[in-house]
Amino acid sequence: MSVTTTGACGKSEENEEQEKEAVAAAAGSLTGALEAEEGSDTDSDFYLETEGTYGLGELVTDTLYLRSCQAYGAVPASCFLHQGRAPELNLRYRGLGPQRLDLRDNGLCGAGAAALACALRKSSSICDVDLSENQLGAVGAQVVCAALMANPAIRKVQLSGNSLEEQAAQYFAELLLAHTGLKSLDLSYNQLNDQAGEMLGPALAENTGLTELNISWNHLRGPGAVSFARGLGANIFLRVLDISYNGFGDPGASAVGEALKTNNVLEELNMSNNHISMVGALSLGLGLRVNQTLRILVVSRNPMRSEGCLGVLKSVQGNPVSALELLDFSDIQVNQEFDDLASSVKAVLPGLCIKTGAGRVQYRKELLAVFGPASAPK
Repeated sequence: MSVTTTGACGKSEENEEQEKEAVAAAAGSLTGALEAEEGSDTDSDFYLETEGTYGLGELVTDTLYLRSCQAYGAVPASCFLHQGRAPELNLRYRGLGPQRLDLRDNGLCGAGAAALACALRKSSSICDVDLSENQLGAVGAQVVCAALMANPAIRKVQLSGNSLEEQAAQYFAELLLAHTGLKSLDLSYNQLNDQAGEMLGPALAENTGLTELNISWNHLRGPGAVSFARGLGANIFLRVLDISYNGFGDPGASAVGEALKTNNVLEELNMSNNHISMVGALSLGLGLRVNQTLRILVVSRNPMRSEGCLGVLKSVQGNPVSALELLDFSDIQVNQEFDDLASSVKAVLPGLCIKTGAGRVQYRKELLAVFGPASAPK
């Protein structure tokens, strides 16, 4: 009498072996298709995990998940494929190491964020979190920030496009003060206004860890923009700052100029499309006259005219220890006087690339080297 042994899931060993071979064959076909399409090499052991119960149709159709695993060199989990359409996802005991949690555009809202916060608090392996485009709002921001403050392992957080307004700003201010391990924060494409800037500015001044901040496409203007810029002046860690597509205007530009006089760590600053006129540009230039660390400055799409661009360039010319490598004046028409000054500045700072909206011939060769043919001006 023959005896058939069964595994933990109640399947016979013979059936399990048959299922493994079938899954491996199906996955192999998918791997071949992906290689033909993308021209990439795939490890022969890439699609070997076969635990759990699933249908071959699910394995073949879940190409997005499989492609992500392929891109990161991870072995796909069949239990994930099986649960992909279930209302609850159970990934217990999977041995997940330090990884990135990407839940972008999943409609979590405040309630979903509250449910996720518990996991964020307890996980010591997740270091990069993307919760962008989830309509978190103030409620979601509160629970997420509280969870982040309880988890020093998290280094990068993306919260772009979450309908965050001034009510949420206080939670981010607390986060900047408490989480010294956080290195990168993305708050772009929200509705943070001048009141939010007044809360975030002092917190930025006291922050001791953040090196990259993206707060572009918000509504920082007036006193809020000035307060935020003052925080930049006192900050001693931030290296990359994107405040483009706000409403800093001339007062905000002037405050940034003052900040650049004392800030000795910032390397990249994007201030494009901030309603900065010639007056604001001249004030910004006062900081460039003494700053020694800024390498990239983008002030494109501002109504500063050629006179404003000329003033900024004169300030750079007057700073023999300037570290600037790129000055971006895209979409701002400049005149011959600017061109002549640019040539003089290039003699002093030969490593400086000047990008304008004028399409001058003398800049084209340099821009091709820095940006490549696709982004050089026509």
